[in-house]
Amino acid sequence: MRVIAIVNQKGGCGKTTTTVNLAASLAADGARVLIVDMDPQAHATLAVGVEPDEIDENLYEVLAEADTGGRLRDVILEVGDKLDLAPSGIVMSALEQKLASERVDTRTERLSNALNSLPDGAYDYALIDCPPNVGLLTFNALRAASEVIVPLETSRFAIHGVERLLETIALLSERIDHDLTVRVLPTLYDGRTRFARTTLGEIRELFQDMCYDTVIRMNVKLREAAGRGIPIASYARTANGAVDHSALAVEVEASAPVTDESALGTLDFSDSPREVVVHFRDRAASDVRIAGDFNGWVPDKGVRSLIESEGQTRIWTKIIRLIPGTYQYRYVVDGEWREDPDNPEVASSAVGGRNSVLVVR
Repeated sequence: MRVIAIVNQKGGCGKTTTTVNLAASLAADGARVLIVDMDPQAHATLAVGVEPDEIDENLYEVLAEADTGGRLRDVILEVGDKLDLAPSGIVMSALEQKLASERVDTRTERLSNALNSLPDGAYDYALIDCPPNVGLLTFNALRAASEVIVPLETSRFAIHGVERLLETIALLSERIDHDLTVRVLPTLYDGRTRFARTTLGEIRELFQDMCYDTVIRMNVKLREAAGRGIPIASYARTANGAVDHSALAVEVEASAPVTDESALGTLDFSDSPREVVVHFRDRAASDVRIAGDFNGWVPDKGVRSLIESEGQTRIWTKIIRLIPGTYQYRYVVDGEWREDPDNPEVASSAVGGRNSVLVVR
C-alpha cells in the first residue's frame, strides 16, 4: 500500500480538495483507496458526504488507544466504489493533550501502527489529509507515509512558506530516520493572468523535478462538489477540476516503482524506434510540454525539447523516439491540457475531451 500524506501548514491551498479528488480519480482507475482524515476540522470527511457529528467513532478512538491493532477497521466507512474513509471530528484536536505524557516516538507512530494493522492488500493507496500546521497529527501522518504531496498555491508568499515546510520535513525525516519522497503540486492556478503564469514558471524553476507537471486550475465546480459532499468526478466529470485530478492520478500512478520486472518483456521491440518531431506554436504560452500513452501521460518524460522564436510567436519542438504504432497525446500548456491544434486526427478521452492521435509508420 502506498501511503501519501498531503501536507501544508497554510490553509486554503487545496489540501482537502487534492486528497478527496485524487482519491476518487485513483479509485475510478480501479485502485482501492482509503482517505485518512487527520484534520480536526473534518473537511475531507464532509467532502465525501459524511457528517462528523452523526458517527459514533472516528480516528480519535483509534489513535488514543495504546494498542491500535485492528481498531482502524472498526471506524472505516465506505463512501464510494473502491473508496473508503477513516473519518475525523473536532475531538481529534484533543489528541495531543491526551498523549502528552507519552514518549515522542510512541505518540507519533499511532497512525503508522493503525495502518499496518490493515489486512495485506486491503488498499492500494492511503491518502492522508493533514491539518494546516506541523503538530502531532501531521507528525503521525509523515511517520506513516512514504510519500508527501505539498499543494502549493501559485503565489509568491505561498512559495516562501513551502520552502520552510520542506526544510521542516527534511529535518523530521533525518531525526526519525525515515525517508520521504516529496512532490510539489501547483494549485489554484488561473492561467488567464500573466502573474499566475509567471509564478508557475518560478515554481517549476525552483522545485524542478520535485514539481508535478499537472497543475490544478481554479474551478468553481470543485467548491460546488465539496459543498454537495461528492468528488468532482461524480459531480462534473468534464469540468477542469475533474480533468486536472485525473491527470494527477495518472502522474501518481506512473511514479510507482516497478515491482514486476517480467512486465518489461511484454513490449514488442521488433521494429526499431523512429525519431518523431512535433511542433507547438503560441504567442502567449510560457511553458509547453507533451504527454501521451507513449510516456505514461507524464508530461515531457523521455522527450527532448527545443524552443525558438519566430517574430512574436514562440515555437516548441518536441522530439520523441517511438516504435511504429498509434499513439494518443495532448499538450500541457501553462498547466492546461490541450489537443494539438495542428493535428485534425483526434479520439475521445476516457476522462473527457479529446486526445490527438499520432500514427508512426
